Amino acid sequence: MDSPTNKALITYEATLKAAQEKADTLTKTYSTNSVQYALIDQGKIVVAGQAGKNDEQEQRALTKETMYGTGSTSKMFTAVAIMQLVEQGKIDLDKPVVQYIPEFVMKDERYKQITPRMLLNHSSGLNGSSVTNKYLFEDNDTYAHDTLLNQLADQPLKADPGAFSVYCNDGFALAEIVVERVSGMDFTSYIHKYITEPLGMTNTKTSQDPLDTARMAELYYPTYTGQLPNETNNVIGSGGIYSTAEDLARFSQVFTGKAKGVLSDRSASAMAQDEYKTPLWPDDADNSSFEYGLGWDSVNLYPFSEYGIKALTKGGDTVLYHASLVVLPEYGMAAAVVSTGGVSTTDQLLANEILLQALKEKGTITEFKPEKSYGKPVKADMPESMLEYSGIYGSSRATTNIDISEGGIMSITSEQSPVNPTEIYYYSADGTFRSGDGNRMISFVTEENGRTYSWMRQYASFPGLGQIAISEYNAEKLESQDLPAKTIEVWMKRDGKKYYLLNEKYTSIMYLMSITIPLNMSKQLPGYVLDGRITDPNSAISELQIPGINGRDLSRYTFFTQDGVEYMNHNGSILVNEDAVKPSNFAKKSIVTIPTNGYAQWYKISDKDKSKSIKVNMPPNSSYAVYDAKGSCTYFSVIGGKDQVVELSAGGSIVFAGDAGTKFEVSAQ
Repeated sequence: MDSPTNKALITYEATLKAAQEKADTLTKTYSTNSVQYALIDQGKIVVAGQAGKNDEQEQRALTKETMYGTGSTSKMFTAVAIMQLVEQGKIDLDKPVVQYIPEFVMKDERYKQITPRMLLNHSSGLNGSSVTNKYLFEDNDTYAHDTLLNQLADQPLKADPGAFSVYCNDGFALAEIVVERVSGMDFTSYIHKYITEPLGMTNTKTSQDPLDTARMAELYYPTYTGQLPNETNNVIGSGGIYSTAEDLARFSQVFTGKAKGVLSDRSASAMAQDEYKTPLWPDDADNSSFEYGLGWDSVNLYPFSEYGIKALTKGGDTVLYHASLVVLPEYGMAAAVVSTGGVSTTDQLLANEILLQALKEKGTITEFKPEKSYGKPVKADMPESMLEYSGIYGSSRATTNIDISEGGIMSITSEQSPVNPTEIYYYSADGTFRSGDGNRMISFVTEENGRTYSWMRQYASFPGLGQIAISEYNAEKLESQDLPAKTIEVWMKRDGKKYYLLNEKYTSIMYLMSITIPLNMSKQLPGYVLDGRITDPNSAISELQIPGINGRDLSRYTFFTQDGVEYMNHNGSILVNEDAVKPSNFAKKSIVTIPTNGYAQWYKISDKDKSKSIKVNMPPNSSYAVYDAKGSCTYFSVIGGKDQVVELSAGGSIVFAGDAGTKFEVSAQ
């Protein structure tokens, strides 16, 4: 839509200036450590830059070639690979996946209905994310990829395939395997041969490539002092691609018709269709988050919809990396932003602002649209029928209490975060409940499936960066259930207990985080653990059917006992009841051994050891981590080295991880 004459007159000086200012805002105001950005227009990088800090000593400057993890933005590479094979007649989007992976099975017979299209538009009905050993420090172990089919074989589906779209990492992990089986190539080789090399993306790698850590952006964690090793995401198809903002901008040409020979315009257009529009979805409203295409998070991105411009976006968040790609296919333009720290939402806002500034500088738009609000509530008498919507609502791993008074005031409280302020809404003349400032609006919808949903619409402003819009079913109404006395008795013994993670590899990033799961039975909703319905003395399962994002990664709890010790299987993670975690008793010389099952060994720091310091001698393939009383990691040997003297914290804990039979020599001082 830009003539060569007009394009030649554009300097992009105003866009470059605005991009740098807003990137600085991102690093100074929004908890972003470093950020890199690029704008491509008609196949040419016209704006690029970076902001923030890299290493603590400031010896390695950020450059345009500094690489970042792109997280779920990787899914677009998977979607393109599938569509390339569709063009070759090797894949039919609407034929069952089992035709391409014959050994793919699940507990639920409906799995035979899952198609490649459903994997790409998040409607497969798969539970969500298989994360065991997915995020490791500088370790490209392929366990997560290699065991995916075995993990899925032990799972039911959470919905009929194709019924509705809800974010699902495992769908793209499975699509990665489809590409490998159909092409006869490993995914990394395929991506390079058919995508990165034709596009000249020399700074794009996968977790299976040799990664030059000196070229990676330095990583930090809010509660841990110092720089971290590089984060390795070991499921490439759902999140394991590393790149630069400029390379991601080059990748965007696939979707703007500027990359002939990689993907046809017809396929790129098919990926940008409204795949999310199933019967179970909220009515149309401004939205910056999730309205799925094939791979895309959104194919109708706000605020570009305000200008009559179609915009596509895909974001990505891992533990430590974040990314956003925003593409304007009809204008041959795209902006890419990658960062450490912050979140992909603020990366997307920066990408939006860069594109809007460029559109204005080119004269495509004449002015920036003002930020929006739904307007303050208009006082009106509330129908008595609205009281029926009071109750307990569930979303993934959370429950909220929605209480509607006869006077038309609605209060919302969180059971899991009771210290959070109560949200207050007021009944308005249009039948919705609105916040006092008019930026949030909630109504209730009972869908064809008989389930009732809270429909949240919101405009949220980020000073210096812009505004996002959200429209989503954010929770589903749940009903309490009566349980047999024996079942209640068994579960009450677990209530309030913490469970400690056992089966993560010694290089896992999870050891840096709080890796205990508190198990609390719902006080508001008898018969539930969080949003999970208790089904018998040893199992509970979330049965939410919420489209979009709030019904993702549903929980399945299964308890089993070995040698008198109770364990919990939570979505493939094995955890042990805190009652089985012994107090520490470190002498001048102590030995800790990893048992034959390979489970990590946990100890609570005893009063006797709380003032001690320890030094641990251990073999290479092992690690240990120390936590304070709040559960924050104060030392992780993968980061801090293996020859340090480490102080133990009163009320804290320590974990030793390694291969079965690994021995740790602990010297206490």
